[in-house]
Amino acid sequence: MTVYSDGRFLRAIHGIQNSPFRTKFERDVEDLTGPMGIGSISDTAPQPLTVRSHLGTYAVATVGRINNADEIIGRCFENHFSQFSEMGNGHLNPTELVAALVGSQATLADGIRYAQELIDGSMTMLVLTKDGIYAARDNVGRTSLVLGQKDDGYCVASESFSYLNLGYHDLRELGPAEVVLITPDGVEQILPPKEPMKICSFLWTYYGYPTTCYEGVNVEQMRYASGRILATRDNVQPDSVAGVPDSGTAYAIGYANASGIPFARPFIKYTPTWPRSFMPQKQDLRNLIAHMKLIPVAGLIQGKKLLMIDDSIVRGTQMRETTEFLYQSGAREVHVRSACPPILFGCKYLNFSRSTSDLDLIARKIIARQEKNVSMEALQEYADPDSARHAALSEKVCQELNFTSLRYHRLDDLQASVGIDPCRMCTYCWNGKE
Repeated sequence: MTVYSDGRFLRAIHGIQNSPFRTKFERDVEDLTGPMGIGSISDTAPQPLTVRSHLGTYAVATVGRINNADEIIGRCFENHFSQFSEMGNGHLNPTELVAALVGSQATLADGIRYAQELIDGSMTMLVLTKDGIYAARDNVGRTSLVLGQKDDGYCVASESFSYLNLGYHDLRELGPAEVVLITPDGVEQILPPKEPMKICSFLWTYYGYPTTCYEGVNVEQMRYASGRILATRDNVQPDSVAGVPDSGTAYAIGYANASGIPFARPFIKYTPTWPRSFMPQKQDLRNLIAHMKLIPVAGLIQGKKLLMIDDSIVRGTQMRETTEFLYQSGAREVHVRSACPPILFGCKYLNFSRSTSDLDLIARKIIARQEKNVSMEALQEYADPDSARHAALSEKVCQELNFTSLRYHRLDDLQASVGIDPCRMCTYCWNGKE
């Protein structure tokens, strides 16, 4: 967090891997007082960063991914930018690189647009100055940025629900590449939005908090709709339907409401001791935490035929362990439904996937075993829910992870669940189309 107060930028940065961020900042909040401030939850690099350039002092917070960092660094050196700080992992802090690009132009607005256009990937940013906060959504709107308003001020956030209990109400969402300047007195558009839009579909599928809306579509309602459509295409008759907590729960409610199959919670998520499982950098530690949080309800599992819905199947490790856990607890059958299609491509626009290779993905790993040369044409067939290759992939994943049966959500059904123009949604991780 960084605030501007009485001519000074006050900053507090803490690692949050071993405990929630709130406990880390409780003492800092008393000192971080002022009329303006920005913050970011990042598990890749410390931020916000405060820098001084010929445009003055400002703080920068970012959400996004830079695929061409080496190229940009080389350009900076050519333009006589002398050095960057190297982090412990040998990489540069992407927010520092963005801050350098912003400060390289004649105005902050020019620098923000320059950074957005130069970066291959995506970059949404906040720039805190003594005059206000510049808010800029990434070039094609892959992530969300929404404005809030109350009687004595304005705010901006990536999640629309975050400010509601603070007395703000929704003002509007920024469009792709739009830049605004927020002051206590109002919101001024600095650069207008552009087309096209390619908002990340995974925001609804997994990353979005249930009370959030993106492009006017609520996450929880979208998941109910997805579960309902999954049910209409299914023919199994389990004793109960459950969601893998937490993001799978809404899909299971939608499925249960549409099918008439009772909704149940055969295991309960125990969170007081264990932090969120995606925070640790090591996959095996994340798997351990995910496993330790699930406490079985024996009476709802023993001798039962269960249908489990998860938001996605990425590597498959956690879902395999969950299934084995249910069998060990006495389940007779475990049918699995994925609320999104097979993930065939690692995300190259955001840091939503930790995969270092597409072969980390369970679907691609199995395809690599089946195909001598994996062409884009073949991958398009695997992505087609009506193709023989897709059916074979589903069957192999089912066998590999020891499910009784497996069915993936269709991409066209997922898009229908969201309800906005499919051309405005990024679906790259499922079909490889940019």
